[in-house]
Amino acid sequence: MDRIVLDSPVGRMALECEGEALTALYLPHRLAEPVGAETPLLARGRAELEEYFQGKRRVFDLPLAPKGTPFQQRVWQELAKVPWGTVVTYGELAVRVGSPKACRAVGQANHNNPLPIFLPCHRVVGANGSLTGYAGGLDVKQWLLQLEGVL
Repeated sequence: MDRIVLDSPVGRMALECEGEALTALYLPHRLAEPVGAETPLLARGRAELEEYFQGKRRVFDLPLAPKGTPFQQRVWQELAKVPWGTVVTYGELAVRVGSPKACRAVGQANHNNPLPIFLPCHRVVGANGSLTGYAGGLDVKQWLLQLEGVL
């Protein structure tokens, strides 16, 4: 496992990989220390995040390997399909993963998303469009959605 620390407009983050895939992005409130070296994959991840924060990148092109339960994996796969500048509700996401009554479980999967931004859980909002819950804090969620032109 290798991990680098990078600065972003929302604070310092850490990006982690194992082998040939990214496994975690630590948002500012839970910053992790660097480990190992900056691999070519981590350098690409840093570059793609910088492009995203500049509004130049709307789709990430990196191998991802988030670790989680089968249900979490289904939720995260659906998150990856939510395009830049759009939002979905927890209920809509629950329907998409085939569990229409599992809104809270979808919320928990979002909370445990190890690759926020890459798997855009910030694009999930409450049923009334409100900015509810975000592991990185509502201020970061709001900033990301403003960047994408949603707010």
